Amino acid sequence: MSHDAVIALAKEFLGERITTNAALRDQHSHGEDAHPPRQPDAVAFIETTEEAARLLALCHAHNVPVVPFGAGTSLEGHVTPVRGGISIDLSRMTAILQVNTADMDCRIQAGVTRQQLNEFLRDQGLFFPVDPGSVCTIGGMCATRASGTAAVRYGTIRENVLGLTVALPDGRVIQTGGRVRKSATGYDLTHLFIGSEGTLGIITEIQLRLHGIPEATSAAVCQFETLAGAVETVIGVLQCGIPVARMELLDDVQIGASIRFSKLEGMAVAPTLFFEFHGTQAGVAEQAELAEALAIENGASGFRWATEPAARAALWKARHDAYWAALALKPGHKGMATDAVVPISKLAEAILGCKQDIAESGLTAPMVGHVGDGNFHTVILVPDEPDGVARAWALDRKIVARALALGGSCSGEHGIGLGKREFLEQEHGLESLAVMRSLKAAIDPNGIMNPGKMFMN
Repeated sequence: MSHDAVIALAKEFLGERITTNAALRDQHSHGEDAHPPRQPDAVAFIETTEEAARLLALCHAHNVPVVPFGAGTSLEGHVTPVRGGISIDLSRMTAILQVNTADMDCRIQAGVTRQQLNEFLRDQGLFFPVDPGSVCTIGGMCATRASGTAAVRYGTIRENVLGLTVALPDGRVIQTGGRVRKSATGYDLTHLFIGSEGTLGIITEIQLRLHGIPEATSAAVCQFETLAGAVETVIGVLQCGIPVARMELLDDVQIGASIRFSKLEGMAVAPTLFFEFHGTQAGVAEQAELAEALAIENGASGFRWATEPAARAALWKARHDAYWAALALKPGHKGMATDAVVPISKLAEAILGCKQDIAESGLTAPMVGHVGDGNFHTVILVPDEPDGVARAWALDRKIVARALALGGSCSGEHGIGLGKREFLEQEHGLESLAVMRSLKAAIDPNGIMNPGKMFMN
């Protein structure tokens, strides 16, 4: 049966919520990445798990590719429908189904964003801490195993998901995990789907672990004479066991861009760390004092404090806007966001080596990092020149190769998608990759789920 015929059958239960409108197909042809776009044959806006299952069963029966789509903010080509088919948009699945205040958990539909959830929880003394720095759906965060600024204290999405509802490729629906904090029963299916990037099924509902809003919160900015001094401070804070909530690195190029874009006042163009501390009043003061002492030992100029909510919000908005600030450095250039992670002991070697790689490339590439867990990024600004994209990809691969050589990973949070497929074998080995392929074949025998992603073929 043709794709057009399947789309016509899907209209029987989705009505106008499945469309071949050219503008919507173009919107769903790419994410926030540098890969060439490819339009799907149709876009389906689903609102329930049952609709997801019914549509998948139809596509499975007629071998029509499907690509789950959340907010479209992925950075490695995850949502590009490279083989056409139907883009299944979950952004209308925005119901917060249940909040269990006493147990500090909740159940939500996959289209809910972190911002929407925290606004809903604000008056209940709870919050969801996983903060990738953009407006992402939590379903998409699960699919890509998202991390973010607060992972050093609260963990990644993996540590904050208790259970899932998943529509499988053949239309079956399964519940994984539950509401308890631990279980010793059966295979850990929840974490099989976390990071599966839409290649095994569609996550439609999520049971999340929540956290209490801390009694006291303070943020600080600390600037350094050298990048090495900033990185050594990060390592020292972690080795001393200071329970910092956030610790973000911006190199001199990035902080210069952020000063201009976000109108940051009183800052020098120098390597910079953003800190945030959570806890009791006394605990926060002690954490900050210890961290500041370590920073000064490594050539810092001391902390500039932001204790009022508005000042903290402005500081972290500037960090979250780092990508747009980087793009503003070179109007007309495109951004290619890299992502690598290394053991903490190798962080200085990786970051200083990355700076050397950038200098040798002749490109502009501001650097930022969730350095509390060894994760760092560069935003390679791609010039509009015949060899611009090739030079940017060469730099991206050099940065990733260095991280792998240091015992790291080709991605700490962006995922594999299209962009990192070539590194999967190098990182995991042939036998592990064979097991991944066998799992894919067992769950999705017709290969309809996000085809062309994660594996090279």
